[in-house]
Amino acid sequence: MSPQKASSKAQAARKAALKGVQSKKVKKIRTSATFRLPKTLRLARTPKYERKAAPRFAKLDQFSVLRQPLNTETAMKNIEDYNTLVFLVDVRANKRHIKDAVKKLYDVDAAKINTLIRPDGVKKAYIRLPADVEALDVANKIGFI
Repeated sequence: MSPQKASSKAQAARKAALKGVQSKKVKKIRTSATFRLPKTLRLARTPKYERKAAPRFAKLDQFSVLRQPLNTETAMKNIEDYNTLVFLVDVRANKRHIKDAVKKLYDVDAAKINTLIRPDGVKKAYIRLPADVEALDVANKIGFI
């Protein structure tokens, strides 16, 4: 470095040390009394590993929807008189689940389904079959008569 360049650099450093390099800061004018946090960059998550070991499977399939057929005297009367099967079903199952399960397991369409939850907490389903299908035949096919 030449001596003249070095001395001018030293002069600039001296001036900066005495005066300071920061100029006067301008104060931002606030127009509202509430402070709003500034919006910053939000990156999407990039996990190093999966938090779940395996994907969850559907809990209510046709085998878990229909628990067991009910074969009490009243249920038998419903089979003979009203062409209706009576099943104990999962509490979480709705009428569509029950209808699909009956269709898949026994190849029978349900005309109408009524449900109730018994005082012991078990759900009961009355599955009315169409007139062309005999409930007695379906009950024999299932094997509880």
